[in-house]
Amino acid sequence: MKNFFIVFLILMIVWVLLNNTFQPDILLVGAVIAFFASAFLCKRCELFADMNFTPKGIIYTIIFLGVFMIDLIKSNLDVTRRVLNPALPIKPGIVEVKTKLKSKFARMLLANSITLTPGTLTVDVKDDSFFIHWIDVKDEDVKVASKEIVEKFEKYLEVIYG
Repeated sequence: MKNFFIVFLILMIVWVLLNNTFQPDILLVGAVIAFFASAFLCKRCELFADMNFTPKGIIYTIIFLGVFMIDLIKSNLDVTRRVLNPALPIKPGIVEVKTKLKSKFARMLLANSITLTPGTLTVDVKDDSFFIHWIDVKDEDVKVASKEIVEKFEKYLEVIYG
């Protein structure tokens, strides 16, 4: 039931954003479409089963999105700077990082967050290890690389997904 409600809520938010209105008839159509789509998509859906749907979990979700957006902007600027100034040193390589996350969905979000920020790309995931291609390897030590790449996202995902 929790999965159904979360998917319904996400679909309704997307519907309102796409239609840019709160007219009752438009909202009713959106609610009907979101209801049937949620029922169809969430028959055996375990996607949000680990999510802590509490006020703290919701607040941490918003904070996570903010941290992700800030990191996305910073990494875009860094890669742009490196492209426009080829004299800047780069040291590409693949580093191993460790995660404490147990939820499959949280680990997927972490891997995608790393990949979506320019300069890093999740290459492989094995157990609690992620192998990341990093445009400028600062340190090959697992703990240092984990702190630099993973920690900023992990602390929020840990609260959201346990």
